Amino acid sequence: MTNESETMARTDFANPIQRAPTRRDGPDLPAPEQHPPEKRLVVAIHDVAPTFAVPIAMLAERIDRILGGARFAMLVVPDHWGAARLDRAPAFERRLRDWADAGVEMFLHGWFHRDSTAHRGAATALKARYMTAGEGEFLGLDAIEAELRMRAGRDMVEQAIGRPIAGFIAPAWLYGPGAHAALKACGIGLAEDHFRVWQPTTGRIVARGPVVTWASRSAARTASSLAVAAAARALPDWIPTMRVAVHPGDVTKETLLTSIDRTLRTLAERRTVSRYADLLAEPVAA
Repeated sequence: MTNESETMARTDFANPIQRAPTRRDGPDLPAPEQHPPEKRLVVAIHDVAPTFAVPIAMLAERIDRILGGARFAMLVVPDHWGAARLDRAPAFERRLRDWADAGVEMFLHGWFHRDSTAHRGAATALKARYMTAGEGEFLGLDAIEAELRMRAGRDMVEQAIGRPIAGFIAPAWLYGPGAHAALKACGIGLAEDHFRVWQPTTGRIVARGPVVTWASRSAARTASSLAVAAAARALPDWIPTMRVAVHPGDVTKETLLTSIDRTLRTLAERRTVSRYADLLAEPVAA
């Protein structure tokens, strides 16, 4: 006759299949394969509006040629500075739809783009006036006004392109509390600022890192932006996603166009040219 502990001991060793396996039962299993995030390049043309139809077309042709296709985004302003409504420019609307049909992602980029808010805080007022030349439209809007402009702008752009927008990117990449609330209220799928791309509905960050862009407003700003672009080209590929943004004013200076070409070619050689939608497949950024 055996006691209970002896029976359990014999059962444990005689029939190992009956118990949960442990790492001592055999060789260690390999850990699940971990794939590092793909090194991506994402490119966007800002301030897309009838006012800038010619420089926008020039930039689009240039980027298409360098990247080998319509793998870039356009940020559309519905009524640039209150003087260029998209729905009153049918030829430009048709051009936008053609670009969208070819694969260009279309983002809403404010409503007016111009910032007409009377900012209360000194720091906010300084940022709005000097850092953006008065174009940070959504920096000081309250939630109600931000949502009204966001919904109206989305409707106008979607009517023009015949499909949903890819997301919303605030003018000058500046968002106030009202803008953040409006992003969620409107169910916007993607947004970006100077340092990240995220999903407003969930808060999930899909890319981190600064944007490479250029400035044409003054000689000093131009020189500074050229230096930053050169540094970006020389950086080791430790940033998973590099974002590049160009503006209509860039076509006014040959030095800027040369730098844009060189930057796009250099980064495209080392990275996968991607759309913003491709970022959604990446692991969540910490």
